[in-house]
Amino acid sequence: MTGQLDVIREGNLGIIALNRPEAINALSLEMIDGITRALELWRDDADIRLVLFEGRGPRGFCSGGDVRAIRQAVVAGQPEVGDAFFAAEYYMNGVIARYPKPLVALTHGIIMGGGIGIAGHCTFRFTTTEARFAMPEAAIGFVCDVGVNYILGKAQPHRALAFAMSGLPAGAADAIALGLADCAIRPERIEAVRAGVIAAAGAARVEAALGALMQVEMAPLGEAVLCAAADRHVGLDWTDADTIVRLAGADPQLAQLPLRSPTSLVAILESHQAARRMADVTDVLALDLRLAKYLSRLPDFAEGVRAVLVDKDQRPQWRPRTLEGVDTGSIQAVVGAGQIA
Repeated sequence: MTGQLDVIREGNLGIIALNRPEAINALSLEMIDGITRALELWRDDADIRLVLFEGRGPRGFCSGGDVRAIRQAVVAGQPEVGDAFFAAEYYMNGVIARYPKPLVALTHGIIMGGGIGIAGHCTFRFTTTEARFAMPEAAIGFVCDVGVNYILGKAQPHRALAFAMSGLPAGAADAIALGLADCAIRPERIEAVRAGVIAAAGAARVEAALGALMQVEMAPLGEAVLCAAADRHVGLDWTDADTIVRLAGADPQLAQLPLRSPTSLVAILESHQAARRMADVTDVLALDLRLAKYLSRLPDFAEGVRAVLVDKDQRPQWRPRTLEGVDTGSIQAVVGAGQIA
């Protein structure tokens, strides 16, 4: 247990609770290392049959990685600090994605960026009907990372890219349609579901018990609004950033697209297409790390985090300002650097 992370054993259940509610549980390096240590310890512990992730505080499960701290290091001329953070985070994501025991995510409120990197890779993913999922990296000059492209690779490309490139928050119906969650529950049922997860850890068939819990608790949902907006433009060329921004971005539901970092939009598109050709989450996470190191050193990252999270004026000055000015060749070189000739 640390000040920002509660690691608890309860019978056959291991519980990892993000405990930084004042920052909507934004992930620090201390939290990331603590999660990895707990999972690696429990992996070979026969008494632990199931692991539960949850987040303390009313505002949400996790608002993502602490990119303000990374920006500060980059601005101070220490980009290697960010490199170490991303390497540790993506290693943790890989441990979760390949874990040999069932993992349950019980999420609520805000689930963004690094929060999806934890919850999205779990085996059983409960969320509440009022939850909001987002990968907002295009708004801060970065790239959709934490292996999310491995998850989104199972969704239709136009839906996955509308979510990833717009950075818009998506509700529970969209999260399920995109493959980011499995079961939406009513907020007032969260404690009952938690009790059901605890009971499942002691059941003869853990996974069957969790599957039954999902069937019982699944709440009615409305339209997957973001996916529906993407479906209106399914016929576009979703391999061309300019076409996506000009035509899909004209839709009121996707109007944020033209406001995002042009460099990010190209990086998100190129990395998503490459990830769809990768069979292993490890390869996707390696790609994420290459792009994280590259993009965090470009002007848009420091500027985007400043505009959204530091000064909060929401008026980033992107460099370059247009897609035509993006060094697409360099991004493609970073994306392809891990391929064997």
